[in-house]
Amino acid sequence: MTGGAGYIGSHSAKALRRTGHRVVIFDNLSAGHREAALGAPFIEGEVRDVDAVRRAIRESGAEAVMHFAAWLDVAASVRDPVGYYRHNVVGALATLEAMAAEACRQFVFSSSCAVYGEPLELPLGETHPTRPVSAYGQTKLAVEQALPHFERAYGIRSVSLRYFNAAGADPDGELGEDHTPEIHAVPRALGAAQGGPPFEIFGEDYPTPDGTCLRDYVHVADLADAHVRALHHLQGGAASTAYNVGTERPSSVRDVLAAVERVTGRAVPTRDAPRRPGDPAALYASAARIREELGWVPARPALETIVADAWRWHAAHPRGFETPRHRAGLRDGGPDMAAGPGGR
Repeated sequence: MTGGAGYIGSHSAKALRRTGHRVVIFDNLSAGHREAALGAPFIEGEVRDVDAVRRAIRESGAEAVMHFAAWLDVAASVRDPVGYYRHNVVGALATLEAMAAEACRQFVFSSSCAVYGEPLELPLGETHPTRPVSAYGQTKLAVEQALPHFERAYGIRSVSLRYFNAAGADPDGELGEDHTPEIHAVPRALGAAQGGPPFEIFGEDYPTPDGTCLRDYVHVADLADAHVRALHHLQGGAASTAYNVGTERPSSVRDVLAAVERVTGRAVPTRDAPRRPGDPAALYASAARIREELGWVPARPALETIVADAWRWHAAHPRGFETPRHRAGLRDGGPDMAAGPGGR
């Protein structure tokens, strides 16, 4: 699993292990945390190093790869498209090259709703045109567009999971969100409630009911469940496809702030800030396809539940995972190879 020591990757690795899969995590720790591996076998390495990824696949006997290793800041991608193409596209292609060389033929890809760009209709379904407005979204789409070619040439079947806004924390309290810098709304609001910098509201003049952006916040544990189901889908011989992963419930930035204040009992100081480049006014999912084909239904869809789980982890871990890190950029995480019980 590439990026398995990162936020979504670590939750997915835990969910896979709970369902009986053997998981090996491959991560360069630029944004992940060794502690987030929760004792799973760990290989430190760079995802763009084809030989290193090949060795990890071969030595682990991996049957499948879940790929989470990518940079994730939409606004930063507008400023630094070169970096985002280098890490997101080259890293994914190197992983696929390693898979092809080692005859590993099942790939679950961490994609994004950013592939859609400005919505023409809401909620967004998988058939909506893909017209990204940021380099981040374009890099995710570029990988998705490469996958059919890898399937034709090398037999690698894939599921692309187009996340909406991942949020929350492990309900068991073992894992949570620890990015530096933090760009996501829920942990930034919790930090402000704990006495950190005021929460910046990036634009209050959007054509939405309260002027702030509308987003579909999906619990990270529900995202992890979607990854398990996607892997089982491939293991059952199903065709390659893409799925939205969201709750179909739009919430505004001010809805998030209100939920944080209710959960914590504390005020969230705010500060007005300009709009961020590449931010559509509203993005929320139609999750009908994944519900009908994989039986995925979010178990923790309520915004207040998402915030409460995040608050529980942040309150218990005020310094995050407390591990010094050298960061080249904000990352989804590093690589993580997932094999079925007993290996290949």
